[in-house]
Amino acid sequence: MAATKDVFERIETKYLLSEMQYQELMRRLEPIAKIDGYGETSILNIYYDTPYFNLIERSLEKPVYKEKLRLRTYGTPEDDSNAFIEIKKKYKGIVYKRRISMSYEDALSYLNNGARPPKESQISKEIDYFLQFYKGIKPAMAISYDRIALAGTNDPELRITFDKNIRWRTNDLSLKRGNVGKDILLPGQHLMELKIAGAMSMEMARILDELKIRQTSFSKYGRGYVDYMYGNRDREDEALKSSNITAFKRAV
Repeated sequence: MAATKDVFERIETKYLLSEMQYQELMRRLEPIAKIDGYGETSILNIYYDTPYFNLIERSLEKPVYKEKLRLRTYGTPEDDSNAFIEIKKKYKGIVYKRRISMSYEDALSYLNNGARPPKESQISKEIDYFLQFYKGIKPAMAISYDRIALAGTNDPELRITFDKNIRWRTNDLSLKRGNVGKDILLPGQHLMELKIAGAMSMEMARILDELKIRQTSFSKYGRGYVDYMYGNRDREDEALKSSNITAFKRAV
């Protein structure tokens, strides 16, 4: 297995696939990409936000620059399991991700209780600033999903991920709960993310075109937030609500 990285800079594009598109695409990708050594993995995240959800509200406005802070584990953690604290920024279509790792218990103490991280670094200082800049920031929503990741056989910069069982919750924000919550995708849907350093290859573009797989705008935290804000309201004005949610989701 490849060593983990702490700094990422890449272009990320997203696509919603039906089960049929997913199966055919996996077959077509066999010559150019292989499933990585981790196989299918449950990815568990806690997104941090202000009490009024200022970070995700701003993100939904499609600004030139936006940023998020999350705690992530691969698989359901124990106290001593490895966890990542990540700052994810997007500027003019380029995604920048910087992260530090420590035990899950230490990560919670650092983010929630003001303890110092076990190791100081430039990235930990950036996280310190983030926590100080956004007043009242706290655990806001858990987002979890099951992922299969592929790496390019000839292009080491190519990475393709497929996520299913994407779920959100705002209660009991412990990652020890595992992948539980309210579903975001419809049954049989898969979210594909294509992560590349530069332009998409002609071969990849041709495959996507032939399978009629189209790029979409999709934020897991954004979708969860929209469902959280609108999903439990009274249905006395269902038509207006449906129109608003449809417009909102197109912007996510």
